[in-house]
Amino acid sequence: MSRKISIVLVLAVVAAVLGYAVWKIFLAPTGLPPDGFARGNGRVEADLVDISTRLSGRVSDISVREGDLVEQGDVLAVMDTAELNAQRMRAQAAVASAEAAVAVAAANAAKAEASLALSQSELARAETLSERDVISRENLDIRRTEAQLAEAGLAAAQAEARAKERAVDAETANLREIEARIADSTLYAPTPGRVLYRLSQPGEVLGAGGKVLTLVSLADVYMEFFLPATAAPRVKLGDEARIVVDVRPDVAIPALVSFVAPQAQFTPKQVETIEERESLMFRIRVRIPQALVDERLSQVKTGVRGVAWVRLVGPDGALPDWPEGLTPPVATSLPAPQDGGAPAAGRTQAQ
Repeated sequence: MSRKISIVLVLAVVAAVLGYAVWKIFLAPTGLPPDGFARGNGRVEADLVDISTRLSGRVSDISVREGDLVEQGDVLAVMDTAELNAQRMRAQAAVASAEAAVAVAAANAAKAEASLALSQSELARAETLSERDVISRENLDIRRTEAQLAEAGLAAAQAEARAKERAVDAETANLREIEARIADSTLYAPTPGRVLYRLSQPGEVLGAGGKVLTLVSLADVYMEFFLPATAAPRVKLGDEARIVVDVRPDVAIPALVSFVAPQAQFTPKQVETIEERESLMFRIRVRIPQALVDERLSQVKTGVRGVAWVRLVGPDGALPDWPEGLTPPVATSLPAPQDGGAPAAGRTQAQ
């Protein structure tokens, strides 16, 4: 019995040693990467999005709290719209009044058109009677003048009708502007994400552009790292990559190269080796596929430190196969950050 236990212990030790060797060769942050591969230190990051008000006003309600997961289109906060609603009612009344004025102007135009038709008919009759010397030349001139006045009156009535129509357009545009302001008073999530900071509270008065919330956008989860000039030109957009986070070194997360800097820059602080610090570096970004992020949306955290691996194109244009240490299944849950999350690389504004 003791012999069997000894054999089991020996096998366990051998398995542990082999596992450590695989991790040490392929996944450990120290040491040289295998031929055909390059790696760099980085953190899982996502952009920060500021949810801000377009107009000044009082915060009526905030429906989320820090740490809440939100989907695109979710209502995050509502600004007070009592004053805007009153302006909308006034604008609606102005539109109705302008439309009534158009109806009156159209009736006046119709009346002027009928007067013109009557004047033209009387002028034609007067011209016929004048040829027979039944009416005087003076009466004929009067009919002609009346017809000209009727024609001018019709033109004026039609111009007034067009002016009233334009007034309706102006009042309608004013109404739509107010309705747009009311719509802007409801703040929606522009992307799926998680609430990082709640910067305001209900009842507070904010100026135009005042920040209400800050979201960590989960529409683009990525890791940035740096490669030397000897490796960066051998990396192309769309190439496969792997991300291995420090808290789960046994898991390789698939990713794609989404950015390769077109020019070198001075070595940043996060590059740790002395040899690489002495050279210019190229910034590389690898992005986790959105479908994978969506499947684990509630588990994704930013600020997790790790290593990004990429394959380098060989002289014959071929890519090496991923070693066994970088091809395990993706973890069923992504690890939480050790430091509670880190600031993301970018920040955008949403209203």
